Amino acid sequence: MKFTDGYWLTRPGLTPLYAVEVDDLRGDDDAGTLSVYAPTAAVRHRGDTLNLAMLTLRFSAPREGVIKVHVERHAGAAQHGPDFVKLVDASFSPTITVDDDGGVFQSGELRARVSRSGPWHLDFELGDTVLTSSLPRSVGHITGADGTWVHQQLSIEPGERIYGLGERFGAFVKNGQVVDTWNADGGTSSEQAYKNIPFYLSSRGYGVFVDDPANVSFEVGSEVNSRMQFSVEGESLDYYVIAGPTPKDVLRRYTALTGRPAEVPAWSFGLWLTTSFTASYDEQTVNAFVDGMAERDIPLSVFHYDCFWMREFQWTDFEWDARYFPDPEGQLARLHEKDLHVSAWINPYIAQRSALFAEAAEAGYLLKRTDGSIWQWDLWQAGMGLVDFTNPAASQWYIRKLETLMDQGIDAFKTDFGERIPVDDVVWFDGSDPRRMHNYYAKLYNGAVFHALEKRRGKGDAIVFARSATAGCQQYPVHWGGDSDSSFASMAESLRGGLSLAMSGFGYWSHDIGGFEGTPDPGLFKRWLAFGLLSSHSRLHGSDSVRVPWAFDEESVVIAREFTKLKMRLMPYLAHSASQASTEGTPMMRPMVLEFPDDRGGYDADCQYMLGDALLVAPIFTADGSVQYYLPEGRWTSLLDASVQDGYRWVAESHGYHSLPLRVRPGTVLPLGAVDDRPDYDWANGVTLHCFELADGFDAVTVVPGLDGGPETTFRVRRDGDVITAVSENAHAPWALQAGDAIARADGVGEISVTVSGPGGTGIRAGGER
Repeated sequence: MKFTDGYWLTRPGLTPLYAVEVDDLRGDDDAGTLSVYAPTAAVRHRGDTLNLAMLTLRFSAPREGVIKVHVERHAGAAQHGPDFVKLVDASFSPTITVDDDGGVFQSGELRARVSRSGPWHLDFELGDTVLTSSLPRSVGHITGADGTWVHQQLSIEPGERIYGLGERFGAFVKNGQVVDTWNADGGTSSEQAYKNIPFYLSSRGYGVFVDDPANVSFEVGSEVNSRMQFSVEGESLDYYVIAGPTPKDVLRRYTALTGRPAEVPAWSFGLWLTTSFTASYDEQTVNAFVDGMAERDIPLSVFHYDCFWMREFQWTDFEWDARYFPDPEGQLARLHEKDLHVSAWINPYIAQRSALFAEAAEAGYLLKRTDGSIWQWDLWQAGMGLVDFTNPAASQWYIRKLETLMDQGIDAFKTDFGERIPVDDVVWFDGSDPRRMHNYYAKLYNGAVFHALEKRRGKGDAIVFARSATAGCQQYPVHWGGDSDSSFASMAESLRGGLSLAMSGFGYWSHDIGGFEGTPDPGLFKRWLAFGLLSSHSRLHGSDSVRVPWAFDEESVVIAREFTKLKMRLMPYLAHSASQASTEGTPMMRPMVLEFPDDRGGYDADCQYMLGDALLVAPIFTADGSVQYYLPEGRWTSLLDASVQDGYRWVAESHGYHSLPLRVRPGTVLPLGAVDDRPDYDWANGVTLHCFELADGFDAVTVVPGLDGGPETTFRVRRDGDVITAVSENAHAPWALQAGDAIARADGVGEISVTVSGPGGTGIRAGGER
């Protein structure tokens, strides 16, 4: 929200008050706080203190390397929930210093320094570096005819880039944009977003989390060109400055504060196939889809039933439509016999024609209006009411319905919707502020379903496929990118959304292969297959047309087979990358700036990403196969054909449908599995360690996780001249070492070596070794 008219004037109808100077600072070591009192006009003598508003800033530290700032004008304003849950380290204590110069509040290496004299000035420092500053006219309280707002402006340095703010489908770099964090069901082609996260990450190695689940308005250098402004309605504002020094450090601290992504089951990394949204299907159709994948040797891990497994006008009643699915328990059992997991579509609405509507209405489980009537609308299904998850009894009632489906054989749920949550004329069971509940509802809804699955299946084996999210929802994976069009442009905007979500603390992400709206032509579908199967999670899904590969052409079948099998062979590597999401908050799909923060050449590269720390993926967004992408420093080897490109530059290439830029970072030991028809296998059994551009003197450990939390296997790889040696002290099965064309195999623990004539790499066809 903009408050000024250009740089000098205020917009009509608004009255601003700014922190002008510091009147006093008070440190409280017992409470761990520093309070700063800032009058909104200069005080020259005692008389100036009369009829003068004051802003108060209170600094505290919930964790090492994080500083919370509470800004308020009137402390007596009513405070209604909900509030984001913060995970506080109660054992941590900040250091507080107050002297004649001002105050310093220190949390680990991160400092907030407030000057006592002169105009208002607040610096946030890390080591010897000033990360960002609050300058004159930065801390403000605004009064207008429609309410009051509090805003903070923090400086943006020349060349600094701002990222994150949720899954946003516009430009990956947010500089110059206006972002309102208000969840909306707006597709992937507008400024609206399903997943609004009031957190941004700077290329200078710090992050800022605004602690408000309502609409936070960000002006990213779009009101004052050299400042980031964020504002909220009301009388107070809470925000957290989070230290780096690297972007990964920022995400590690941010996810420690708001919750780390949960571990997801190994089977979820395989290919998901759905019925599509409104496409006609029945039990025979499902069997034809599943059997067709098997007949064509396309490994399938999950089958998903979308909306019309339930009867029309009755969503969500959790009852199978007997006209098309007369024996759901039997069919689910037969799918399990084919070694498939099964997902079902749900949403948080109850249609009036469903028998559950009367049941929920009588029990008080649906959101009500202020007059006591039930809130309803006719969008999607006639007379829908909304489950009130602030009512514990309503949440348990909803979960009992899901438990019945789990008893039948459902393994996961696609938790669709959760964005169109009303704010006018409604009252929540727990008295929550409707504006704060609008975004926060996604956390209650997805969290309830995820925890129900986790209770049934155990930690590490629960997964939802969610569309809506707010801060903290990264704890309930996986999230997908919503309703994209079947076009190259929409394919690219989907990737930008995923990269922005990755910079917002989310560890996993997926999208609809082929696009959701419309029907892709075979060329687009084949390009999207490669992109989708090199994402953390891979799902074939559409709206009114199916996405089975043979619906397009036979080459689509081959490409689906090749890239699915390649992903299955990559599981030893992908599983380790996934573990970093749950332990460190580092996403599997990483923007270039996250993995290479010192290389400004990749700051704006938003059409490519790192899959884990070693694989660079550049999807092709053109019909003719042309692509331009950025390579950081070093010699990068294609995983598909072993060609080498020198980095520190942009590269232009052209690729056929069976290929795309998939390059391995120099100095990588890449573990490739021996199994290509499923993701959940013993990854260390028969693993091959492929060596890429290992410099002389290279010495590093490669980790292959154990399946389902089993013990990991470690390999130490060294290079001495032309000899590359690998040793494992805990290998439980055969493994191999490959560099260039040389390969050596071992039966288990012990040391093996290969001799190479150069650094070398190996080429892997999508479907197997080249």
